Amino acid sequence: MPANLTQQYYAAEEACKKASTYEEKLAALEEMLATVPKHKGTEKIQAEIKKRLSRMRKEDGQTQGGGSRQEDPFLIDAQGAGQVLLLGHPNSGKSALVQTLTNAKTQVAEYPFATVLPIPGMMKHEDVSIQLVDTPPFVLDGIPGNFSSAIRNSHMLGLVLDLTDPDCIDHLTTMLEYLREKRILREEVPEGVRALTLDKVLILGNKADLTDWDEIVEMIEELVPDCPTIVPVSAVTGFNLDQFRALVFERLQVIRVYTKRPGKKPDLERPFVLPVNSTVSDLAHSIHKDIADNLRTAKVWGSAKFDGQAVNHDYVLADRDIVELND
Repeated sequence: MPANLTQQYYAAEEACKKASTYEEKLAALEEMLATVPKHKGTEKIQAEIKKRLSRMRKEDGQTQGGGSRQEDPFLIDAQGAGQVLLLGHPNSGKSALVQTLTNAKTQVAEYPFATVLPIPGMMKHEDVSIQLVDTPPFVLDGIPGNFSSAIRNSHMLGLVLDLTDPDCIDHLTTMLEYLREKRILREEVPEGVRALTLDKVLILGNKADLTDWDEIVEMIEELVPDCPTIVPVSAVTGFNLDQFRALVFERLQVIRVYTKRPGKKPDLERPFVLPVNSTVSDLAHSIHKDIADNLRTAKVWGSAKFDGQAVNHDYVLADRDIVELND
């Protein structure tokens, strides 16, 4: 069966051949995997691309562990329930938002380009922590080559707009076009490809306390095709920041699960954070391999038919469930 490879695939293949950095080659391979037609005639090609991707990621982990490859300051290890990268043009208020929402010591200034490297901080939502990352200002002709890899590694994006800026719609359009051109923002994300769908992007309309934000938001939604969800906020007054926190948690598609020992009260201070549709077995593995290997029975309070119901290992857990694991 002929492969019938597309022009998009050949373009990605050519980009892979010309790639001079690890990040460029990895992104090109992911694009090859995303654009190769999925049928029997391309099974060997798909397998080879996946093999190359796996080998690159494995070698990267080894070199980083051994310290032989210079650490990339743009790649921040994700922590907490998920990582949200904030993008925005100069003076959009990214740094002020990160400082207000987290414990990060960002450089907040009236002049542009105060932030030169990504700065992570932890944002609290109820009893979970979510990582926010402040980034250098988004300027098309000044984006470093490894910046797109940092975006791909994140779980969500927050596009920060200054609603008082008359060019805010142009700024949003520029960021969305960049994300789509780099194939970071897609309608669907193929297996093995690091990218984001529209539901993983939020627009933070900052400085809402200084303008008629409802009219501006309505205008943006009318003029920008496939516009992500807009959340008007204020880093100064705190307006709508709780809504932003809650929406991020919802879009991350994770659940909180609490554990308890037999005959003891549950630990409600430190939940385990798992992907939606995780099972009792997944919870056990996330705690420790030995617990998963020796797990005999489990009881659930919350989503079960009755409190303390004995459930199977493949029982699908819900947010705020309490689970007792017995070996």
